[in-house]
Amino acid sequence: MSTKAPVSVKHAPAETLENLAYSIVADIPTREPNDRNRLGFCLWAWLQDRKGTLDETVRACGVRSDMDVEDIIRAIRKRLEERDPSLLGS
Repeated sequence: MSTKAPVSVKHAPAETLENLAYSIVADIPTREPNDRNRLGFCLWAWLQDRKGTLDETVRACGVRSDMDVEDIIRAIRKRLEERDPSLLGS
């Protein structure tokens, strides 16, 4: 039996919302990598649809971290403002 080569991954362009969301949460300490992935996904979904507030989104994603949720929200908000203030909407 032979093993096929893995499927190649096509990365999204650097300026996309996906890359922006995941890069913003990249260094937030989480208990497991999936917590960070979930936080990045929830941030991306919020940036796409703007359903609810950023605070509600971060709280709803259930990220497990040694950082307080308020500190996580503050860090994300600060990074969004640094990248592009219009990303926060108001």
